Amino acid sequence: MEPYWIWQQPDWPNFHWQSEALTPLLRECVQTQGQLLGMTGAVTKALNAQNELNALLQNIVTSSAIEGEQLNVGSVRSSLARRLGLERAGDNPVSPRSEGLANLLLDATRHFSQPLTVERLLEWHEWLFPEQVEELFHQHIRVGSLRGDEPMQVVSGRLDRPTVHFEAPPRQGLERQLQTFLDWFEASRHQPGLDPLLRAGIAHFWFVTLHPFDDGNGRLTRTLTDLALAQGEAQAIRFYAMSVSILEDRAGYYRALESTQKATLDITDWLSWFLQTLSRSLHKAMVQIESVLGKARFWQVHRASGLTPEQIKVLNRLFDSSGEGCEHKIRAAQYQTQANVSKATATRHLADLVKKGCLERLPGGGRSTRYRLNTCPK
Repeated sequence: MEPYWIWQQPDWPNFHWQSEALTPLLRECVQTQGQLLGMTGAVTKALNAQNELNALLQNIVTSSAIEGEQLNVGSVRSSLARRLGLERAGDNPVSPRSEGLANLLLDATRHFSQPLTVERLLEWHEWLFPEQVEELFHQHIRVGSLRGDEPMQVVSGRLDRPTVHFEAPPRQGLERQLQTFLDWFEASRHQPGLDPLLRAGIAHFWFVTLHPFDDGNGRLTRTLTDLALAQGEAQAIRFYAMSVSILEDRAGYYRALESTQKATLDITDWLSWFLQTLSRSLHKAMVQIESVLGKARFWQVHRASGLTPEQIKVLNRLFDSSGEGCEHKIRAAQYQTQANVSKATATRHLADLVKKGCLERLPGGGRSTRYRLNTCPK
């Protein structure tokens, strides 16, 4: 019988790929990664800590959102902030859930030199489901243990006629298969000729195909990918969140996995999707850091401009509400609401900000008049 799933191939898991098709994508990712690191070098230590917090927060929240779970963002931020020494950023109460997720991602991205073992994976799984052992037991989810004997399938559609998108390898032999993966993961860190970014893509695909747990496989796969990326470049991973770009192309993510899991051991298409998504993540991080640098330059110019607290508040809000450079805009009515001032005061404040070069007045008149941040003051 012809193999249907990739793990049924006789040579599984001896993956191969077409290097010539991936070389341009790899080059683009490496160059962008270097540019990102260069930009972070121009940012103060305090701002870099804030950027790291934001990237970690985005990674955790969006990785759960990929699976359809909405987290309490404030709680996760507080758990991360405390661990990063940013106590003031943690104004929201933490929860066992947020504490576990913070432990999980920081263990992967900060303790990347430690070997990945079965015991470490089981601990990750427990962090993913804290204080839910009793509840999940009734749902046949074994927290901190490998999956049970039931067939592991990803399905959709009607209960009587489901569509099977994926079926994992049988439970029998899972320990051996998982150990084979872990042995490769450790040995491949120093494998000549294997690019660290390709290694991360291979690890992502291999682990999620094994599907070793009853639940949480996707989130642990993305955490493991962050670990692999951190092992390849320990600094850059602190400032970008690949799960954000995966969520934006969630349908493409599942299509890429499904088509490769039903194919031969040539995983070129999957690696191509992975590298393109990684590239988008790196570019997003660069835009965000450029916004931070622009804000720092702006206040360096205007630190002695004699602005009111209301003006400073609105300007900071304009910077923080968007990462699109010079596209931060506001109307008089919006200023009035945000600054909590009268209409006359809002008009006067805006005119003063234009005069001092903080804002530019855009063409148009009356109530529709808009003002834009002048992020390139002369």
